[in-house]
Amino acid sequence: MFPVCLPPSLRCGSSPAARQHAAIRAALPFLLLAGLGATAGGQELVFRDLFNGKDLSGWVDVNTSPATWSVRDGLLVCTGQPIGVMRSERQYENFILEVEWRHMEPGGNSGIFLWSDATPRSNRLPTGMEVQMLELDWVNQHRRPDGTLPPIAYVHGELFAAGDMTATPENPRGSRSKSLENRCKGVGQWNHYVVVAVDGSVKLSVNGKFVNGIRDASLKKGYLCLESEGREIHFRKLRIMELPPGLADSSNTAPRLPDEQASASNASEASDEAAGSAVSSDQP
Repeated sequence: MFPVCLPPSLRCGSSPAARQHAAIRAALPFLLLAGLGATAGGQELVFRDLFNGKDLSGWVDVNTSPATWSVRDGLLVCTGQPIGVMRSERQYENFILEVEWRHMEPGGNSGIFLWSDATPRSNRLPTGMEVQMLELDWVNQHRRPDGTLPPIAYVHGELFAAGDMTATPENPRGSRSKSLENRCKGVGQWNHYVVVAVDGSVKLSVNGKFVNGIRDASLKKGYLCLESEGREIHFRKLRIMELPPGLADSSNTAPRLPDEQASASNASEASDEAAGSAVSSDQP
């Protein structure tokens, strides 16, 4: 895959604009490989908010509760109870995802699923590529039976294929890919993730530096899911830049859920009606 090396000026502590430019540059090798320019389907490549800071528009609860997700002071707040997810209204294929998150309790657990089927399994979580978000004290609270601590890599942005998905870790810890550096911050502090996801490959930047990657995901298009798993977590500045389509087809795309199919059908009908009206108005 493509190594991503950022100059010091674009690493931890750099400005938001510099981090944004670094994210775009990180995606360029993928875009150049595909012979793509600076547009996606004729549209300029720009970031679009996935959370508007006011309500939960654009998101669908899957298996949590009305009290699990809320908006407080412009932040997306998750109580962590019950375990489960809410998903994006529609699916995404190739994109750059940016988000800031902070745990409010020691040992908190959460994450974002990419290319997910948004269908809960026995553990109440779906199939998809999980971008892990753990609070630093998690390892101390989950000692092994012999008293030893789990690997510290658990809490610094692991990437792994969850459920029925398969993938190849670039920095293996078993089937998971661990970050090359420990860069996450602890309880109450904001962490900044940039995720570049193209054709089944993912690169993750943690607080200003790309440190992890995974490839060959068996799903290459699906929903985004935000995870509720036990304790309160806050999200902000959640946005996405969609990139041109690539290798996704019917064999590696998550099934579309009924409400998305209905929305797509309604949008198509509305478009057809508008086109029909335009034609009729042109008639003498």
